[in-house]
Amino acid sequence: MRNPRNEPLGSPARGKRNGSGDTPERRCVLTGQTSDRDDLFRLAISPDGVVLPDALARAPGRGAWIGVSKDEVAAALANGKLKSALARAYKDGALTIPADLPELMEKAVRRAFLDRLGLEFRSGKLLLGSDKIANEARMGKVAALFHAADASQDGARKLDQAWRVGQDEEGSGLAGERLPLDREALSVALGRDNVVHLALADHASAGRVSVPLRRLQSFIGTTSGAANAASATDDAFDAAPVAATTN
Repeated sequence: MRNPRNEPLGSPARGKRNGSGDTPERRCVLTGQTSDRDDLFRLAISPDGVVLPDALARAPGRGAWIGVSKDEVAAALANGKLKSALARAYKDGALTIPADLPELMEKAVRRAFLDRLGLEFRSGKLLLGSDKIANEARMGKVAALFHAADASQDGARKLDQAWRVGQDEEGSGLAGERLPLDREALSVALGRDNVVHLALADHASAGRVSVPLRRLQSFIGTTSGAANAASATDDAFDAAPVAATTN
């Protein structure tokens, strides 16, 4: 990867999301506004000068960061503002920007989130099945709760209630996160039938899942269906061409 000059990837260790203000921030090349690194989308360039998504923000060298939604990226691509911004960031006007970059970015960040869920599932940290989740939730053993986009309101409500009981948060409105993915996408990604509800067993897992989820939500323009779920987890919470992710 060739390196732009606006941001070194070798950043300090990511700060804990504890409100202390020590989480690294990056500047959006389109708006000039700084935001939490985990809310922004990183772009890198291949050796032949093609701009590609770096959804995991791990490509070597420096990266250009985007802090706007997919629709805004598409508009900036159409009117030339994205090309100008990237040319300034990379000090290189001879960049190739794919015409479908917004779509590639969405696919990449969706893939990053689903891959993370798969890793947590294989490590035994991701719980599936309404009955199992409800039992664990009532015992206070669920750190984060998720529902597919097309999950029924009744099914989600019952699990939300079980979670509140286990967290001693009855009456608080604490609720699981409504994901921007339906049961089909989740089922395919996890290799299981009819994945509608998911839960994470510990705060560390919730934190690992939260980063690609927040990037996905920010990019496709969705907002958290349960912002209070993040506080309950100590705020620790198909395929597309992507930039290399070696450290």
